[in-house]
Amino acid sequence: MDKEYFDILAKVRLERAEELLEESQSLLSAGSFKSANNRAFYAIEKCIKALLATKEIDAATHNGALKQFNFLFIYKGDGSFCADDYQIIAKAEQIRNASDYDDFYIASKEESRQQVENAAYFLKKVKEYLSMVVKENDLQNEKK
Repeated sequence: MDKEYFDILAKVRLERAEELLEESQSLLSAGSFKSANNRAFYAIEKCIKALLATKEIDAATHNGALKQFNFLFIYKGDGSFCADDYQIIAKAEQIRNASDYDDFYIASKEESRQQVENAAYFLKKVKEYLSMVVKENDLQNEKK
């Protein structure tokens, strides 16, 4: 797999994140809070995997993707992402797990609204970051 493959993969994953965010918003409006939590988490996860694709990395698991994101974009990153972003992701995963697997978990409208808002925030932030990276790459290519 080459850079072109990963560039396409990042784009496809970002498009899927947008679809998942729209699904989470619709589910929230319909009162399907557990399902909205699920789709919001997966929107965030696709964003993370889009970011990793820009580094030519394809993580196979949620945990692996989250660890790679934390290391590459927060710990060693340029400041575009911070520990608060990591906390949003970790919380979204925790709530998604409860929504999907805990039979007695009751998802509230407010909690689900927050998850959907967090997914929208994260998607916007990732799109802005990727736009910046593309511009920087274009500038570097012009100098060559």
